Amino acid sequence: MAAQISQGLIRTIGRWSLTALMLNSIIGVSIFRLPADLAGKLGGLSPWSCVGAGAGILTIAGCIAEVSSRYGETGGLYLYARDALGQFPGIVVAWLMWLTRIAAPAAAANLFCNYLARFVPGLGTRAGEVFVLVLLIGSLALFNFFGVKTGEHVSNFFTVVKVGFLLFFVVAGVLAWLGRPEIRVPLVAPVVTFGDWFSAMLLLVYAYGGFEGALFVGGETKNPQRDTPVALLLALAAVCVVYTAVQFVVVATLPNAAHSTGPLADASQRFLGGVGGAAMTLAALISAFGYLSANLLHSPRIAFALAEHGEFPSPLAAIHAKYRTPYVSIFVYAALVIAFAGLGNFKWNAVLSAVSRLAVYGAMAVAVPVLRKRNDGRATFLLPMVWFFVGAALLYCAVLLTQMGRSEFVVIGITCAIAALNWLVVRR
Repeated sequence: MAAQISQGLIRTIGRWSLTALMLNSIIGVSIFRLPADLAGKLGGLSPWSCVGAGAGILTIAGCIAEVSSRYGETGGLYLYARDALGQFPGIVVAWLMWLTRIAAPAAAANLFCNYLARFVPGLGTRAGEVFVLVLLIGSLALFNFFGVKTGEHVSNFFTVVKVGFLLFFVVAGVLAWLGRPEIRVPLVAPVVTFGDWFSAMLLLVYAYGGFEGALFVGGETKNPQRDTPVALLLALAAVCVVYTAVQFVVVATLPNAAHSTGPLADASQRFLGGVGGAAMTLAALISAFGYLSANLLHSPRIAFALAEHGEFPSPLAAIHAKYRTPYVSIFVYAALVIAFAGLGNFKWNAVLSAVSRLAVYGAMAVAVPVLRKRNDGRATFLLPMVWFFVGAALLYCAVLLTQMGRSEFVVIGITCAIAALNWLVVRR
């Protein structure tokens, strides 16, 4: 019985579904905009930024893989920080994760509305955007209310579709670049500073982030200690390859890529024609929907885990008697995403997401040596050269945090202050 049910939740997610969930959580709609921003900062060198950012994120993922291999419960990074560093750091990490997992999907929802308005101009109004947000987020919340298996199938489907679109773009673009010299754009290496590189890396934190959210379904994963590290590293390695290839195709086939508002669609139009451009616009919509479906599956488990530990209101730990899902957490989370998307915009929500992620990633790197000192044999995955990974992850986070502006630090400060108040209430 213990193999099937933990904390009242049903264990149905296998290794490959978990890998697909992580891919779906990482690859969002930002990849359809990001290549233009990277080209503007680094020009022909921009594909290397994807490799560099991927290497940095992999050091963080390695730390998280070791830590996650100790746990089989629902809770993810909050659970790890609470156990390794104490109740207060755990609550701070939980609030930062809560902020990240609300702001990042809200940013994707904002872009979904923008892309949809290209097909249906009438939805470009404020009222139309609110209507789309309620319909979009509400329907995904219902999918997950009716069972984690339903949400898992939706997530898997959209992972296959959007990754397929991106792979088609890469293959078609590389073949066109090889066979049609007239569409080639010289890869000019501009004069860049360390600040340009760090700024590009910071943009990629948002693009590579999201994998940590999938760790919150530990209580619904068949064998989380064994499957989570493998799924995590496989997903990030695959994303690094895809992002680098997409960036190369854009800068190698699209003149003035930095000035494009839809770089993949514009590049596709050059080597596939108008149909190709429309197809990539549709792919952006599908990608956004898939990203949101993954987040509606795993992110409500943050509040559920906190409530189970008595650190959030107890109704958020409620499990539906029939569907065995944390339905109160699901609908509260959906309402917050709608609110952030409706009140903010893509840039505002993306910045909130990137800031909080870096702080949480640093906490996970610190947790590795703390947990190793226990020598309790619970970890099923151990990093080689552990101090290299921990040091590299902390350095990566610290350097990129120096690129944050004052407003981002204010947001972090406010979030930590709320977490501190939460901690004081819980202590009493």
